[in-house]
Amino acid sequence: MEQVEIDGSYGEGGGQILRTAVALSVITGKPVRIRRIRANRSNPGLRPQHLHGILALKELSDARVKGAKVGSTKLEFVPGKARPKHIRVPIKTAGSITLVLQALLPAMAFIGGSFEVTGGTDVPWSPPVDYLKHVTLFALERMGFGASIEIKRRGHYPKGGGLVTGRVEPWEERKPLIALGWERIECFAGISHATNLPAHVAERQAKAAEERLRELYSAPMEIKREISRSLGPGSGIVVWAETDSLRLGGDALGKRGKPAEVVGREAADELLNALTPRAAVDKFLSDQLVPFLAFAGGKIRIAEITNHLVTNVWVVERFFGKVFEVEGEIGGPGVVRVVRVVDV
Repeated sequence: MEQVEIDGSYGEGGGQILRTAVALSVITGKPVRIRRIRANRSNPGLRPQHLHGILALKELSDARVKGAKVGSTKLEFVPGKARPKHIRVPIKTAGSITLVLQALLPAMAFIGGSFEVTGGTDVPWSPPVDYLKHVTLFALERMGFGASIEIKRRGHYPKGGGLVTGRVEPWEERKPLIALGWERIECFAGISHATNLPAHVAERQAKAAEERLRELYSAPMEIKREISRSLGPGSGIVVWAETDSLRLGGDALGKRGKPAEVVGREAADELLNALTPRAAVDKFLSDQLVPFLAFAGGKIRIAEITNHLVTNVWVVERFFGKVFEVEGEIGGPGVVRVVRVVDV
């Protein structure tokens, strides 16, 4: 079978190129070679969190892999026969659990199976696990995709130690997603958590977010407060608006010296910014949906076109040719339309 060639420095040039390319390799059975991995980054090549996603997909598909080591700037991935399994991914650091799941979920959609990932649940530069569970999976469910996630334990930078388990049902009925705008907000919801910290931290984050959202909207609101223990301290909040279309989200992480009120307001402001263009999909969800839209079809309007989105579209089209039409400029609102649904 013909090998797909990917330039890992294209566009956004980050780990997402790897996650999407290797997941599509497993789905299609096509070998993939990725070169110049993260070439324009200050520490180029594979980082531990990218490696864990690749190794999980290797196990899922009994693949042959060359270049799967930290610092490698080239990777060859030749998938074997994928079958449902229980995949364990032990990230020893606070490497992001959700970024590993961004690689696993699209591939598992076509196979089914279950997973157990340890590492960071709420860490910088990656979606918090509550966002994945309550915003991403909510949208994927509309497309006929069934997966469940359980957060057994939180993990923060630098110690990690979080534990997330879940299962994925084979994606039998793929439904196109038409999500353009929203007319009304049904409710606001969220989770404010504090780990190895006083309970008032979670309370203050939640209260500040609620007050900020109430300045502009009067919809019902329920932000849960969660107190827990893990390997190290940390806090964060994810808030989302459930609209008559999908859910849009915002999040923020606590850190030493950053008042809990600032954390809560930051998450609320991110959500308010996503709501302003009245588009159905926020900027974080849009690129996560791209691999799934290719197989289900649909049309989405997004609050902001990002480099991540455009890069993910490019990776999908390296495998299948023209699939998407993207209207709008990076940094502004736009529309993503599937012009040809991929059949596998």
